[in-house]
Amino acid sequence: MTEIYLIRHGETEWNVQGRFQGKLDSALTATGVRQAEAIGRRLAGLGLSIDAFASSPLGRARQTAAIIAGRANLPAAQCDDRLAEVSLGSWDGLTHIDIDAQWPGLLDGSTPLDWFFRSPDGESYDAAFLRAESWLRERQGVTVAVSHGLVSRIIRGTYSGLPKAEALSLPVPQDIIWRLSDGRIEPISVG
Repeated sequence: MTEIYLIRHGETEWNVQGRFQGKLDSALTATGVRQAEAIGRRLAGLGLSIDAFASSPLGRARQTAAIIAGRANLPAAQCDDRLAEVSLGSWDGLTHIDIDAQWPGLLDGSTPLDWFFRSPDGESYDAAFLRAESWLRERQGVTVAVSHGLVSRIIRGTYSGLPKAEALSLPVPQDIIWRLSDGRIEPISVG
């Protein structure tokens, strides 16, 4: 049986500022630390026998994973590049306003979610999909994984067989554990 508990990193300073982090990083806020602590406590309360604990190698995810490990009495998470956030290339660290100012018209006709893949040097949806699919294919037993908003949408969409538009519209709260099991996805509240 394969069971995945997928977690988005806690709130960061750039989340609050509306900056798109991509492969760049900013520190967790006090709220982000509390979110990670609550997730760790909730995981501990589930009484799982965990076979693997994985994290994106990016700092915000590793910081979240370390806090979760401390609260849930887990070993340190193993970093997996396939869990890293989608790179926006030269748009990493920018806001929508910055992007519009530096690349006028490039976002014209985009939707609130597909614009991520319009960066001239960012990662494509297909590339992110392939790494999500590769990561999912290797899962066995019970895995806890700390990742990011956009790649979490792609992982859950891939798991469910959703088309791109539906996958990109999935919610990405930072205080939910997503349980992927038996072809279903269910949110586990931590609040």
